[in-house]
Amino acid sequence: MTQDSPFTARFDLPDLAATAALGAKIASGLQAGDLVALAGDLGAGKTALARGILTALGLSGPMPSPTFTLVQVYEAPRLVVHHYDLYRLEDPRELAELGLDEALEQGAVLVEWPDRAGGLLPEDALIVSLTMPDAQYRRAELTGPARWASVFRG
Repeated sequence: MTQDSPFTARFDLPDLAATAALGAKIASGLQAGDLVALAGDLGAGKTALARGILTALGLSGPMPSPTFTLVQVYEAPRLVVHHYDLYRLEDPRELAELGLDEALEQGAVLVEWPDRAGGLLPEDALIVSLTMPDAQYRRAELTGPARWASVFRG
């Protein structure tokens, strides 16, 4: 992942509806080969944002966090999405065993706890850093490739 990205944006997320709206915006630009890195502390909203993305892609029903399975695969109408939770990953080299490269070839990838990947994620990832400035709301700071700017302009 790169820190010097041409696209940056900040969104205040005062409630779940705002988180879902951000998820819908990300989903609208999501393509096969994209990786969305969802970073933040426990309770920052990573899984809620992932659900917002998946819902906007046309999925419904249970969308559990892959905390214990490490990866969940969803077949949305226009895109296969692999949702990884790396919280329990002990060694970044385990990513190869989890099929990250194959997942990117098949569709898009959402990764919670991307810092556990030890720098093994693609440099062109969309990075969503979620923080809780206070107990009342969350904030999302996005960085990524320039093409994301057109997604968030409209």
